[in-house]
Amino acid sequence: MVDRDLVASKLGELAEHVARVRSRRKATAEDLRRDRDALDLVAFNLMLAVQACADVASHVIAGEGWPPPPSLGAPFERLREHDIISAPVCEALARAVGLRNLIAHGYAGVRPEMVHAAATTGLADLEAFARDVGPGCRGKSERALQSEFGDHAHTSSSCRSAARCP
Repeated sequence: MVDRDLVASKLGELAEHVARVRSRRKATAEDLRRDRDALDLVAFNLMLAVQACADVASHVIAGEGWPPPPSLGAPFERLREHDIISAPVCEALARAVGLRNLIAHGYAGVRPEMVHAAATTGLADLEAFARDVGPGCRGKSERALQSEFGDHAHTSSSCRSAARCP
């Protein structure tokens, strides 16, 4: 069974990381490159935001008794298969896992341009994930989610999939 409070808590963490990215991101990738502290903080919070999404996806999958996914990016595909998240959100989060891995493992391939793109256009995908998953996972963190993601974070009383309605 999906623990709605756990999911709501993780979505609250996601909202906090998104807010931190917004507060420290720069106008351009070049500005981000020049401010190494901002680059590190934005990259770290992006990594944690993507990890929070992966944690939520994995928890929903386990809670529903679906087969475990073989990789960190695969849980998003499983949620898409069960009509919990849309195909575009699934694809975006699968790509975000690649950036998360670059950041987490300290590979030299982390470029300010990648981080800047994720910190600007990519945040909408994280917010869409929270909106897609959130309606069936009402819990004590609902107010925090609504303050960050707006009234659509938890306002739906019906789910696209029964799997989201524990």
